[in-house]
Order: sequence, then C-alpha cells, then structure tokens
Amino acid sequence: MARISRWLISVPFLYAGITKLADPQSFAVVIAGFGLLPEPLLMPAALLLPLLEIIVAAGLLCNVRICLPAAATLMILFIAVLSYGIRLGLDVDCGCFGPEDPEQAYHNLWSALFRDLGFLIPILYLFWFQYITDRKKTVLSF
Repeated sequence: MARISRWLISVPFLYAGITKLADPQSFAVVIAGFGLLPEPLLMPAALLLPLLEIIVAAGLLCNVRICLPAAATLMILFIAVLSYGIRLGLDVDCGCFGPEDPEQAYHNLWSALFRDLGFLIPILYLFWFQYITDRKKTVLSF
C-alpha cells in the first residue's frame, strides 16, 4: 500500500512539474494572477516550483525519506494558495498542471483545492506507515 501511495503522489507531481517547466513563461503569468509575489520573483518561482515537484516526485518513487515532508510542504503551500484565491474570489487559473482554460478558472480553483486535499490522504498514510515502520525497527533493536 505504501508503494501505491508513493505513486499516487509522485505521478501527478512529476506530470505537473514537467508541464509547467515546458512553458515557464505561461506559468509565471499564472503565478502573477494570484498577486502573491513581486514581479522580479515570478520567473524564478516559475522555474523553481516545477523543479521541486520533479525532484520530490523522483525522490518519492525512490523512497528518499526527506521527499515525503517536502511533498507535504508543497501540498500545504498549494492548498494555502488555492484557498487564498478562492477567498478573494480571484478569477485565475490554478496553474496546477500548466496553463489551462481561462473560462473555467474560478471553478477550477475549487476542484483543484478538493483534489489537493485528496492528495493529503496518501501523504498522511505514508507518514503513518513510516512511523509504524520506524517504531518496529526501534523495538527490534532493543
């Protein structure tokens, strides 16, 4: 089950990172729509976020321990940004998997929020699984 959970998180992170990295200019425009970053930080963020998603996805697939907290942190960041956009009533593209149809922008924020909240389930499972596994190792070492 842990392997399936890692895949459930890794594949979307990998796909999202690749699609955004393929067109960082468009992703920078999406980021600008939220109004959270000053102009000089838009392109660095549009390059850094997708790279982080790709690195985290690869690390999760290879079961690198630090990648699980990194995935959780990214997911919480994404949820916070989406919640901010919904709270302000922004009519922007979520940018989750690269630029999407602008006609569906605001409704897209809600579906993206629910999707990201759903991604917390395998992340929480993996934290629990890691805790149980570590605990068994500790008990066996005494």
